[in-house]
Amino acid sequence: MSNVQKLCLYDASYDSYPDTLFDICMDYIVVNLNTITNFDPETRWRRFKDDVILPSEICEKFIKSYQKKYRINDNIANMFRDKVRTRLSTVKLRNSRITDEGLRCLMEHKPYEVELNQCEYLSQSSLEIISNNSQNLHSLKFGPLTYVFPQDEGIYRQRGYIIYAPNLKRLTIQRRGLAIFPLLLLKPLQHLTHLDLSECTSAGSIWALNEMNNLRFLVLHAVPWTKDLIDWISGMGHLRHLDISQSNERHGKYFSPNEVLTQLVESLPLLESLDISGTNLAGTGAAAVSTMNQGTSDSMECEVRCDIPGLVSRVNNPLEFLGLYGTHHGACKRHDIPAKVITGDANEEQILAAARAYMERPAMLTRVLNDLYYLFRYENNAYVGRALCVVLDAMDLHVMEKHIQISGSATLFYIVKGKEKDRIGIKMKKRIITALLDGMEAHLGDDTMMRNGCLTLCQFKIPTDVLFEYERVVQILLNGVADVNQEGFVQRIAIYLLNSLACQVDGKQKTFLGNQGAIGKMLNLISDRLERRICDDVLEVAWSTMWNVTDETPQNCQRFLENRGMEYFLACLKIFPDKEELLRNMMGLLGNVAEVALLRPHLMNKLFLSVFYELLDSCSDGIEVSYNAAGVLAHMASDGPRAWTVAEPAREMVLQRVAAAVERWDLRAERNINYRSFEPILSLLHAHHTPQCQHWAVWALANLTTVYPDKYCTLVEAEGGLRLLNELLLHPRPYEPIKKLAYIVINNCARYAARDTSSPLFSASPDN
Repeated sequence: MSNVQKLCLYDASYDSYPDTLFDICMDYIVVNLNTITNFDPETRWRRFKDDVILPSEICEKFIKSYQKKYRINDNIANMFRDKVRTRLSTVKLRNSRITDEGLRCLMEHKPYEVELNQCEYLSQSSLEIISNNSQNLHSLKFGPLTYVFPQDEGIYRQRGYIIYAPNLKRLTIQRRGLAIFPLLLLKPLQHLTHLDLSECTSAGSIWALNEMNNLRFLVLHAVPWTKDLIDWISGMGHLRHLDISQSNERHGKYFSPNEVLTQLVESLPLLESLDISGTNLAGTGAAAVSTMNQGTSDSMECEVRCDIPGLVSRVNNPLEFLGLYGTHHGACKRHDIPAKVITGDANEEQILAAARAYMERPAMLTRVLNDLYYLFRYENNAYVGRALCVVLDAMDLHVMEKHIQISGSATLFYIVKGKEKDRIGIKMKKRIITALLDGMEAHLGDDTMMRNGCLTLCQFKIPTDVLFEYERVVQILLNGVADVNQEGFVQRIAIYLLNSLACQVDGKQKTFLGNQGAIGKMLNLISDRLERRICDDVLEVAWSTMWNVTDETPQNCQRFLENRGMEYFLACLKIFPDKEELLRNMMGLLGNVAEVALLRPHLMNKLFLSVFYELLDSCSDGIEVSYNAAGVLAHMASDGPRAWTVAEPAREMVLQRVAAAVERWDLRAERNINYRSFEPILSLLHAHHTPQCQHWAVWALANLTTVYPDKYCTLVEAEGGLRLLNELLLHPRPYEPIKKLAYIVINNCARYAARDTSSPLFSASPDN
């Protein structure tokens, strides 16, 4: 069993082993190429530094790791031009932008193995480059979307070959619609043991293969069959693996299917693996009863049963593998089948086997993943770990195949929300999230893919689980909310995720959200709702997102003001005056703006101040609206009397009303608020010229340390709050209610530090 197969079978914690140091270092180098390379501005080429000498293991690992994040191009290939300081034994390229010149840099290393999958920029000239450097070549693969074969035989027929690789043992040509004449290149290949000609359109030149007596492994998937082809295959007595499956069932109809299969099986006594998926070769399902000789005399004959007539001869020597996926008449669901591993859709094991077997066949793999999706949607599954590995491998391998991404992401949703989700560790979570983001990024315009991806992301802890891909998640989700006319589920779930991503992250991430246009996109959504006079969850969450994005992030607060944010605030207040959640979110946002000293002059406006003044008496959403209105006014008043440049409402009248509001609030009120830092609140403790500012700030600290001591007592102490509160107690300007609240904060913190829950909540007072 190969390493890949072993990976798919483990089904415990999925990712018990951490990344190796080698992998971690290589991932770092890929993202930071300057660590080992220099960039020449004149030639525009990147080269390894003079003191860097790399063996083939590291060179090949670098290419593999690079392709996980980026597409290989000629600049990367040029780094391997120096064959003394770099070595390559294997060249495996997938979805690359490499041209013939870049391929030349790699092929001049005379590699043993070459794979070219989805290399659309290579031309016919690459065949000569390969041929001229094929002395050591043992394995060569041309995968899908690699258009290197000429349409005219020309010179190749004259010289008798296309690629001269006398030591070649494995050859794969997976090219849809390619005529079979490139088989000419096989004529000098006497040592070939493995041949894969999937999807070639004609077997008319099969004569070119007559001398291939060493062939052990033959794949003719989706190749039209003829009687000559069957006769030719029947003559390969050493064959151990045969694949004559079809992805389109209409092309898999044989005349006399039972006889054809019987001929093949009885002619190939060493056959261990057979794939007849998508054909009618398994017959109609009528059980075949036959007599077989069990010994050396006729008296040892006995009857045997086989539900596939053409395989009767293998009843006592079952195949190791039999492909029956999509066979006519549902062959995979029969009972008496002489094979140990079967692909089909009869049960979970067959489906998983099919997914692994057809991993590089997008058409068949899409159908298999759909079957797997329905299993997870409607049934209990025994092999969750295997399924998870299979789905992720499929999504990684076929990023541009939309239907594979859709089916895969839908299956991932049911896996990560299922009963096994707690066994998925950090390493596997990262792989799942990366696969989802790759698929979403490749198919941004597809609602189904975006919906599946967002729903699956919602099953993780946001933002904690996605911090390693934070920037990419933000960019993808912002794209999902960018078009206000595309109102629907994707827009709703994307904005909810963005709101979660903006909460409980540091300033760097909040700044990134702002730099990516989050404020402008939220205001566009708000403008759209205002025009249609619709107050829905999108409107409310848009304000909530801006509230989170502006938290202690002055640059984003400024963006809000510059994008007519206050105009939208007043409009929402006028059109939707009774929406408590909306009002709370808007005032929370304005509280963040008011914390920025340089922006407070923009709020010093008669209309704005009058609104805040009236909201001091609001009972909307408990105390939240009143609390935030008082906070805005307290910060504006903290700049001193000279900064209060409007006549109405008068400063003294506002301050009296702020103090009255604070006295009215319940100190034990539970809050829908989250502080990462108390710095803006603690800064108000210095405003001895305006005690009402201190009143609001100390009440906020007293409330939070009373209701949430575990969360906020340590924060008060860590940020120097206790020192400032003790200084406040000694100052003559603060009035008595302020000092009483200060004692409460100090006692709450002391009690939390001592873990003494027996002492009364208000054990100290100014009178002591």
